[in-house]
Amino acid sequence: MDALDLLLNRRSASRLAEPAPAGEALDNIFRAGMRAPDHGALQPWRFIVIEGEGRERFSKVLEKAAVEEGMDEKGVEKARTAPFRAPLIIAVVAYCDDEHKVPVWEQVVSAGCAVMAMQMAAVAQGFNGIWRSGVWTESEAVREALHCREQDEVVGFLYLGTPQLKASTSIGVPDTAPFVRHF
Repeated sequence: MDALDLLLNRRSASRLAEPAPAGEALDNIFRAGMRAPDHGALQPWRFIVIEGEGRERFSKVLEKAAVEEGMDEKGVEKARTAPFRAPLIIAVVAYCDDEHKVPVWEQVVSAGCAVMAMQMAAVAQGFNGIWRSGVWTESEAVREALHCREQDEVVGFLYLGTPQLKASTSIGVPDTAPFVRHF
C-alpha cells in the first residue's frame, strides 16, 4: 500500500482482536510517532503501552474514574470493559514544556500528529486501530495513573490490533469543496 493510498483511504477500526503489533511492528509504530512535526525539537509526547495485565490495571483506573464522575452502573461497566476492546492500547500524553517559546497548544498538536502517524504505521503493517478520547482524557484518576504533570495533556488512547471487519469503503471520495477556500 503506498502512502497516498493509505492516507486517502484511512478508516478507523473499532473491532480489534489478537494479534496486536509487537516486536519490530510495534517499534515501527513508535518510530513513526517520533517523526511527527515537532517545532523546537521538543519531542513533546510520551507513549504508555497498555497490554496484558496492564489492561486489567487500566480497567480499574477507568472504573474509579467513572465512579468519581458520578456515572450510573451502565457507564461504570462501559468504563470497566473499555480496555478490552483491543489487545493493545497506547495512551498518548502531550508532555508539555510550558516554559518553552513553543506554545503549549503547538506541543499538544504535535502529540496529536504522533497519534495519526502511529495509526497509519499500524495500518501499513496490516493492523488497524481507533483513536479514542472523551472524558478519560480529562479525568484526574487517569491523569494520575499516567503520571501526568499539571501542564501535560492526555491526547487520547490508540487502540490497536487486527481488524475484525473490513473497513467500509461505501463512504466514497469526500467532497473537499465545503472545507476549502482560497485567500
